[in-house]
Amino acid sequence: MPAGGALKEATAMIARDTYLDLDPVTAHGLIRDGHAVLIDVRELGEYAAEHIPGALLHPLSGFDPRALPQDGAALILQCGSGKRSATAMAKCRAAGVACCGHIQGGIMAWKAAGLPTER
Repeated sequence: MPAGGALKEATAMIARDTYLDLDPVTAHGLIRDGHAVLIDVRELGEYAAEHIPGALLHPLSGFDPRALPQDGAALILQCGSGKRSATAMAKCRAAGVACCGHIQGGIMAWKAAGLPTER
């Protein structure tokens, strides 16, 4: 699917409150265009060493879905490889907190796609 088509489909799925395994390029487009907020569920040391610009830190070790932004923005979860963010997504579902999905492959896949990080 062309990148534009994937972005359009992801935006539509967010509107339907469907959870997604997002590829990094689609997630980047949603975040860049203001359709979503990125939540980093890694630990503070990992975040301090390197993170995706604009990501909000909510470590899985103390993860409370009710502490996430509730301003109506779609939430995308992210970790190092995609495992912790999938766990956090399940916690969101159990708590009734809407999130649109997580970045499949985490920050490792984000960097492999050539997308920006900061220290």
